[in-house]
Amino acid sequence: MAPKLPSVRTSCVVTELRFRFMPTGLSIAHGDITSAARAVLDRDIRKALVEQLLEPDTRKSGALVIHELGLAHAKRRVDVAVVGGEIEGFEIKSAKDRLHRLPGQLEVYKRALHKLTLVVATKHVQRVIEMIPLWCGVLEIRVNNNDRISFETVRETRRNPGVDPFVLAHLLWRGEVLDLLSDRHLSPKNLRAPRSQLYELLVKETSECELTELIRAAMMERKSWRGCPRQ
Repeated sequence: MAPKLPSVRTSCVVTELRFRFMPTGLSIAHGDITSAARAVLDRDIRKALVEQLLEPDTRKSGALVIHELGLAHAKRRVDVAVVGGEIEGFEIKSAKDRLHRLPGQLEVYKRALHKLTLVVATKHVQRVIEMIPLWCGVLEIRVNNNDRISFETVRETRRNPGVDPFVLAHLLWRGEVLDLLSDRHLSPKNLRAPRSQLYELLVKETSECELTELIRAAMMERKSWRGCPRQ
């Protein structure tokens, strides 16, 4: 049964991706993942997540799917982000990953993302649930005997009650902020302010909903984006 994602609607019956192992002869038995298979697993998890759960909905809604989105001026990155009416993050923790960075990541995520889903290997499920806020969702990564990746909802994602619009605004580049403030007829003196003050001015001039749409529109207009390829 397909995992239920409240924030990303999908009609998929099952979420799966068959992946190839190199060299040949590697296999998965009884849900165990060999060490050689782990080397390509992160890439395959991301591909399955995007192609099967995220892209069907974003094609209809006009939302963007962005890999390795930097948050709070790249203090932290989230593996996959969906930027539309909300900023949603999907952070992958595969069987080869450790969880030592997660507390620091969460400190940024809880201020910069409207929603967050942890996509985790079975071995991490219980520990991750103990570490994350109640509004965060959890998808468990499953790999079956036919070498297919699927996802099972362990906990549904809810809206983050603690988003900080100031941190959210950091997704915009300085030039984009200046253009937006100029459109609102702020004085030239204000436009010469340091970057942090420009973000503060923009937050005062916009609602959180409007700010989110401005971020999506600005990202749509970017011609190139180093480190953040779009789907």
